[in-house]
Amino acid sequence: MARPIKTAIWILFITLCGLFLDHGAAEASMEGRIRECARVIRDMAGENDASTMRDLIRSSHGIAIFPSVVKAGLGIGGKYGQGVLLKHDPYTNRWYGPSFVNIAGLSWGIQIGVQSTALVLVINNQKGIEAFEGDKITLGGDLSVSAGPVGRNAQAGTDSSLKASIYSYSMSKGLFAGLSLEGAVISTEGDTNRAYWGREMSVQQILSKRASGPKMVPLLRALKDAVKTGK
Repeated sequence: MARPIKTAIWILFITLCGLFLDHGAAEASMEGRIRECARVIRDMAGENDASTMRDLIRSSHGIAIFPSVVKAGLGIGGKYGQGVLLKHDPYTNRWYGPSFVNIAGLSWGIQIGVQSTALVLVINNQKGIEAFEGDKITLGGDLSVSAGPVGRNAQAGTDSSLKASIYSYSMSKGLFAGLSLEGAVISTEGDTNRAYWGREMSVQQILSKRASGPKMVPLLRALKDAVKTGK
C-alpha cells in the first residue's frame, strides 16, 4: 500500500477514534442513555410511516436502541454508538433488562463527512434474542438483518412472512427509514452493566430480570405508548 494512502488511513482512524471517544464520554451517564433511548422511541413512533415499526415492536422478542450512532468517513468509514438492549415477552408485553451495548463497524466506498443517526433494532424472533445473550454479535453474520418495512402498506410486518431476525430503523435529521447494517458488531458493555446492576452478571441473567425502577420509567412508558393501537 502506498505511503500516502497509509497516512490517510491512519489520519482517518485517529480522527474517528477521537470522535468516538468524545461521543462515549457524552453518553457516559447510564440514566441519561436510557432517557435518550426513550426520546428516540417517542420520536420514531410519532412518524407518519412508523405504523409497521410499532406493530413489529408489539410482537417483538426484544429491542436494541442506539440514540446516536456517529458515522464518519473519507473513502474508509466507521460508525460507533452506545445503546440499550431489552428483552420482550410478546405474550405478556413485559420487558426485561436493560443490558448496555455498543455498535461499531467499518465501511468502504464513496463517503465523506460526519453524521449522527438514531437507530432502533427490532428483534423479531427467539433465535434473535438468544444470539444477544453472548458478549458479541455480528449483524448479517450471526443473524440476518434487514431494513425494516415502513408505512401502513407494509402491514405484513406483523406476520410470519418476515423472516429476518432483526429489522432496523433509523432517523437522521428528521428522516425516518429502514437501514442496512451488514457486518456491524454489537458488543456487551460489561463494565457498564456491572455499574448499573451493582454486581457481575451475564447477559442471560440480566435479560431474565424484569425491567423496573425509576431509571427505566421513561423508556418503559415510551415503549408502552408506542405500541398502543391506533397511535
